[in-house]
Amino acid sequence: MTSTTATTRVCFQLRIRPELLDEYIARHTPVWPEMLAEIAAAGRRNYSLFLGEGGQLIGYYETDDDEAAQTYLAGSEVAARWEAEMGRFFIGLDGRPDQAATALTEIFNLHDQLTAARGAATEPPPHTDPVHEEGTAS
Repeated sequence: MTSTTATTRVCFQLRIRPELLDEYIARHTPVWPEMLAEIAAAGRRNYSLFLGEGGQLIGYYETDDDEAAQTYLAGSEVAARWEAEMGRFFIGLDGRPDQAATALTEIFNLHDQLTAARGAATEPPPHTDPVHEEGTAS
């Protein structure tokens, strides 16, 4: 079945407690198989986490319906257990990490802009009226 919904790209930011970085990494190497299955069942795909200096964590995933994915995970017993264990790793987080992470605003996407540029290049030029164009002799 083909989805008629546009893919939503979600990027979020969290901060890991520096003293817990090694344990946080170990907990993701690998993630529980049942948690991986719940993430996929929620409709999230192409999910990655990136760790920067000072414990800055950037996460990215794609989904067709992020609200439905959030709702699914909020009701998942497996996700609740995982998030309960993971909550202590984060600085300044109010709530479950999978529900309370700070979302980032996307300002550029290469694929979208290339697609738009290709579309503009194949569209015929706007119709012009040579009689009324500036510099045309009458």
